[in-house]
Amino acid sequence: MPHFIIDCSENVIRKESADVIMQEVFDAALSTNLFVASEIKVRINPFTYYNNGNTLDDFIHVFGYIMEGRSDEQKGNLSKVIVTKLNALLPDVPVISTNIQEFEKSNYVNKTMI
Repeated sequence: MPHFIIDCSENVIRKESADVIMQEVFDAALSTNLFVASEIKVRINPFTYYNNGNTLDDFIHVFGYIMEGRSDEQKGNLSKVIVTKLNALLPDVPVISTNIQEFEKSNYVNKTMI
């Protein structure tokens, strides 16, 4: 925990490698001091086929899933830091966004908890 899933147009990973993009999101999350490095998970899904407002404009959207318990201010700052770092890395990508959702402790289970 946390999980950051990056959806992007396939062209984005031609501009910068998937590894570099994922590392930027990892570093952004770590820089907020909300998480320890060993807990941060980042994945990327490049899309060949998409309709982005009836255009083929490049895009990046990061879906962040974190355990409940952070304030709205902390979650907002996390979103801002991620978008800021990605915008610095890929300033010509017109759509860069993120949203943060919370896992509820009461219904989250992973293999180590069984």
